[in-house]
Amino acid sequence: MTQQPIDPDPPAGRIPSSARSPRTRSASILTFDLAKEADRLRDESPWSQHGSNGVTLVKYSDLRIVLILMKPATKVKEHHAGARISVLALSGHVRLRLREETVDLHAGHLLALEKDTPHDLEAVEESEVLLTIAWQGE
Repeated sequence: MTQQPIDPDPPAGRIPSSARSPRTRSASILTFDLAKEADRLRDESPWSQHGSNGVTLVKYSDLRIVLILMKPATKVKEHHAGARISVLALSGHVRLRLREETVDLHAGHLLALEKDTPHDLEAVEESEVLLTIAWQGE
C-alpha cells in the first residue's frame, strides 16, 4: 500500500470534516460509540482508495483525539508531533519505528511518546488506533 498521511485535519484527497455530517468536537461533555465511528470510516472513499481513514473526535485547544483505521501494510511516514502523544491499539496490530527501537502494539496496548519524538507507523494487520495529542494550553 502507499504511504498515506494521517492528519487530524485531512489534506486534499481525504474526507474533510466539512464533507461529513456536522458534529460538535469541543463541547464540555462528548461521548462516542467507537465501533459506529469505525464502521462509518470504512464506508468512506479514503478507506477503499488509500487503505486508511481517520476522524478527529475531540478538538480542544490543548487536546486532540483521533480515531484512525489502517489496512495491512498501510504506512504513515516518519513524522513527529510538537506535543506528547499516546497511541492506543483498539484492534489489530501496528508497529511504530522510533529512532532507537521498534514497538509493536497489539489490541489493548498503549504507547506514550514525549513531544518531538520521530516515529513512523505501519499496520501489520487491519487496525483501529486511538491517537491522543496533548498540547500545552494556548
